[in-house]
Amino acid sequence: MVRRERYLQGTRFTRLTMKPISLRLPDDVASRLENLANLSGRTKTRLVLEAICLHLDEMEDIYISVSRLEELRSGKVKALSLESVIAKHGVDP
Repeated sequence: MVRRERYLQGTRFTRLTMKPISLRLPDDVASRLENLANLSGRTKTRLVLEAICLHLDEMEDIYISVSRLEELRSGKVKALSLESVIAKHGVDP
């Protein structure tokens, strides 16, 4: 969530700081985007950028979690017990 906030709060985007992309949207999604842009007074570009930023962090977290779980299940890494982490780092649960 912290990374998302960096993109959305207090950041002024300019064409110099963004790279263009092209995407095709289903008609119903394009219509919803157009309607939301009209209702909110924001550009479609801004709305798409916000949607991407909101979900990109979540998707990255999911892929990292799946990767770590696969490493654990394959035996590439070992799980640590809560007790060993507390003992090593002196953290109270």
